[in-house]
Amino acid sequence: MHVELLYHTPDPERAIATAARLCYAPVGAAELMETLSEDRIRSVLGTIMGSGHFSTLEHASFTFAVDGVSRALTHQLVRHRLASYNQQSQRYVKFKDGVPAVKPPTIAENEEAARLFDDAIAVAAEAYAKLVAAGVPAEDARYLLPNATESKIVVTMNARELHHFFGERCCNRAQWEIRDLAWRMLELVRPIAPFIFLDAGPGCVRGRCPEGKMACGNPYPRAECR
Repeated sequence: MHVELLYHTPDPERAIATAARLCYAPVGAAELMETLSEDRIRSVLGTIMGSGHFSTLEHASFTFAVDGVSRALTHQLVRHRLASYNQQSQRYVKFKDGVPAVKPPTIAENEEAARLFDDAIAVAAEAYAKLVAAGVPAEDARYLLPNATESKIVVTMNARELHHFFGERCCNRAQWEIRDLAWRMLELVRPIAPFIFLDAGPGCVRGRCPEGKMACGNPYPRAECR
């Protein structure tokens, strides 16, 4: 898996603080953007994060390039509807030299399981290639491709949705691959907006686990999430 932050709102914490301060200021947003001091920005952000007034977080967005992930992951990812996605198409991109696949660690560490996995991928890849060679459109031949098939996707989320995403997918109960993705994304955005993402991550880093009876019993120490 490779995750890269392609673009983000310039100075996202200043943009968020400006939007929040505008509600109570006699001057316009452009003037606020230029004149807010760093101390004032931190003060405003502290009020926002402490009070839960997260609508202002929607004024900062982050765009990621994600490569080498499975279709199993992207099917979970796009369930986060307050985001924008563009994914590598299996209609127009043909696999010519086999089908690249993501192998779960539980399979990779077991020799017999790994052999079964590799054999199944090879059979699917061979059948796919034969269908394409026979003139079957790639959009129909792809019906043979497994959930393990590698994909690429571009994702844009605003800071509010990222908080929700990290809360759901950094959790130990999240599926391993999307959990890995979520932590990598959090590591990329935290240096850019450290105050906004200070307590981002699974619910257990902010207090009691929200999973109730489904809790994993192994909460993350707060220090690990910073």
